[in-house]
Amino acid sequence: MKALTAKFGIGQVVRHRKYPFRGLIYDVDPVFANTEEWWLSIPEDVRPIKEQPFYHLFAENSETEYIAYVSEQNLLPDESGEPLRHPQIADSFERTAAGDYRAKAAARN
Repeated sequence: MKALTAKFGIGQVVRHRKYPFRGLIYDVDPVFANTEEWWLSIPEDVRPIKEQPFYHLFAENSETEYIAYVSEQNLLPDESGEPLRHPQIADSFERTAAGDYRAKAAARN
């Protein structure tokens, strides 16, 4: 099997290609690492392949904040520069003067 390289990194803000939400990446799986039940809950006609990076996101839409698990093929960089409001971000990340997110020192250990 070919080694996969993640296109996005921890601390990067991304948005979903099809659905109206965005989020901050806090972990990356090199290939699908969720349950088979979760996998089968995705409609077959839009189910992504497992052999690609999957990202754990502190996600939000216009109504709520939540945790999301998204395939690389369904993400795009978010270049809006708008801050995220997800309450869990402050536990592990800090926003730099440039508007980027950086893991807090304690979170990197």
